[in-house]
Amino acid sequence: MKILVTGCAGLLGANYTRHLLSNGHEVIGVDDLSGGYKAFVPKSENFTFVKFNLEKRKKVVDLFEEQKPDVLLHFAAYAAEGLSPFIRNFNYRNNLICSANLINECINYNTKYIFTSSMAVYGAQEPPFTEDKIPQPVDPYGVAKYAVECDLKLAHEQFGLCYNIVRPHNVLGIYQNIWDKYRNVIGIFIRKTLNKEPILVYGDGEQTRAFSDIQYYMQPFDKLLTDYDGEIFNIGADKYFTLNEVAKTVQEIGKKYGYE
Repeated sequence: MKILVTGCAGLLGANYTRHLLSNGHEVIGVDDLSGGYKAFVPKSENFTFVKFNLEKRKKVVDLFEEQKPDVLLHFAAYAAEGLSPFIRNFNYRNNLICSANLINECINYNTKYIFTSSMAVYGAQEPPFTEDKIPQPVDPYGVAKYAVECDLKLAHEQFGLCYNIVRPHNVLGIYQNIWDKYRNVIGIFIRKTLNKEPILVYGDGEQTRAFSDIQYYMQPFDKLLTDYDGEIFNIGADKYFTLNEVAKTVQEIGKKYGYE
C-alpha cells in the first residue's frame, strides 16, 4: 500500500513508519520538525520525506494530488494539555485546522483516515476510560482532539469517508521527544536526570499511571489499515505503577550510566 504518515519524526510516526517499510509498504512522511527531529526520520528507498506545516492547505492539496495515498495515519500534533489554555490559537491551528485540511483531501482521494486522538477527550471523568464514555474535555487540547473526532464522523456520514480513531495512553519508547518540558512524565524525569537535576514529583507520588511501550502499538495499527470503519479504540497498558516507582526506576537506570 501507499501510506501517508504525518508526524513521521515523532514517537508514533518514527516507529510505525519503520514498521511499515519493513513490511514492504511505500511511505510518504510529513513533518515540520517542530516537535520531532531530522535524526528520527527513517531512510529507505521506499520512503519519501516532505517537510512542511500541514496548516498550509495548498501544500496538502498538492501532496495528495501527487501521491494519492491509500491510507493516512495522522500522528502529527502538539500534545500539551496543561499548556494548551495558554496557547489557544496555536493549539487549534496545529491540532484542528491541520486535521481538517487532511480530512478534505482524504474525502477527495478516497483515502482511509486513521486519526490518533487522545485520552484527553475524557477529561476529569473517573477512570477506567472506556470507548462508550461521552467525552468531556477540560482543556483546549482535548477540545481540539474531540472536535476532529466529531468532524470525521460527519465526513463519514456525509461523504462516506472511511476512518478509525485511536486514543493512545502514556506511550513511551525510542524516538521520543524528551526535551519538551511540558509533556510526558517519563521524558521529563529522563531529561532531569541527564541534566543532573533533581526529579520533581508532585504530591506524595503514590498516584498511579499505566505506561505502554511503543513496540506493542505496531500490530493494532496494522489492523486499522484494512479493518474496521468508524470505530474508536483506546490503546494502553493495564499494569499500573506509582510515580515514586517510576522516579526510582529512572534514577537507578541513570546511575548505571553515571548520572546521579
